[in-house]
Amino acid sequence: MAFSQLLDRFWHEVYHYQLKRTQNENDAEDITIQTFSRAFDKIESYDPQYAFNTWLITISKNLHVDMLRKRKRNVLESSENHGADAMKLILDETPSAEDQLIIEQNLRTLLRYLRNLKPAYRQVIELRYFQEMSYAEIAGQLGEPVNNIKVKLLRAKKLLAGLISEAAQGK
Repeated sequence: MAFSQLLDRFWHEVYHYQLKRTQNENDAEDITIQTFSRAFDKIESYDPQYAFNTWLITISKNLHVDMLRKRKRNVLESSENHGADAMKLILDETPSAEDQLIIEQNLRTLLRYLRNLKPAYRQVIELRYFQEMSYAEIAGQLGEPVNNIKVKLLRAKKLLAGLISEAAQGK
């Protein structure tokens, strides 16, 4: 409940801050989602003597800087690989028979965990990641606001991660 209220209250501020910085709606949306996820993972580190939105914006700014560094590193790495190296990278991306078997086993395991989620959470994950629908498309199909879809997807990922973590600890 508190999560939804904070998301509703601060979503637009963080999103518009990132939209100005990134000039890209998808990046702004992704960073905003990561911001709230990080904030709720690290809520115990929040110092109440400062405004909550200032803390969120700081998290958001740091995530954007991290994204830029990662992209810059990827560009530098790819520019260093020429000719044969680039060809090897392309060829290496094709999974071997063993890789394909591992991918299929991992997918079966993931689907088993997905079945343990409530139908509403399972549905948004399937629409977003298996049918590769945008947030707006999912919202249209389910007849819900886009922000609700984002919150539901974030919760679903957290619940799924929790299920996987519990299973890993139980082994």
